[in-house]
Amino acid sequence: MRKNFGAKTYLYPMPVLIIASYDENGVVDAMNAAWGGISEENQISMCLSPEHKTVKNILNTKAFTISVADANHVKECDYFGVVSANNVKDKFEKSGLSQSKSQFVNAPIINELMMTLECELIRYNEETCIMTGKIINVSADEKVLTNGKIDPAKLKAICFDPVNNAYLVLGEKVGRAFFDGLSLR
Repeated sequence: MRKNFGAKTYLYPMPVLIIASYDENGVVDAMNAAWGGISEENQISMCLSPEHKTVKNILNTKAFTISVADANHVKECDYFGVVSANNVKDKFEKSGLSQSKSQFVNAPIINELMMTLECELIRYNEETCIMTGKIINVSADEKVLTNGKIDPAKLKAICFDPVNNAYLVLGEKVGRAFFDGLSLR
C-alpha cells in the first residue's frame, strides 16, 4: 500500500548548497539553498527568488561559488539559510567561517567547506526564479581526497530532508555505477 502526499517538494537526496558571492563593496555573502543540481554537462541550475541579496550580488558580479555543505559545519550552513543578508549586515562574518577569492571567478571560496564549484552566471529568469551557471572549476581540499579523487565518505556532504526538516549525511557506498546492472543483461 502506498500513501499519496500530493504535489510536494519531496526528493531524496536534495543537496544543501551554500552559494557565495561578493556584493558591490566586496563584502562576502552566503546563502543556503536546497533546490539545485547539475542541469547540463558543465552547468548547474538553482531555484532562487529575486529578493535574496545573494541573487542581487550575482546579477551584479556575474559570478558565484557553490560549496557543498558538510556534517562538520551544519550549524554555520543552516545559519546561512535562516538569516537574510537583507537584514544582517555581514552574516558571513557572524558565521565564523573564512574565505579566499577564487582563482577562476569573481567570487569567494569558503575555506572550511571542502568542495566548491566555481561558476559564471549564464542566465537568470526572474519569473521562474531559475539561475543557471557555467561551472568553470571544481576544487576540493586534499583532506577529502582518496587516490586523487573526491571521497564522499570523507566529504560528509549533507542533504536536506524536506519531509522531516532535517539534514542527513551522505557517503556510504552501496553499489558500483555503470557496472552492477550489467549482470541483468
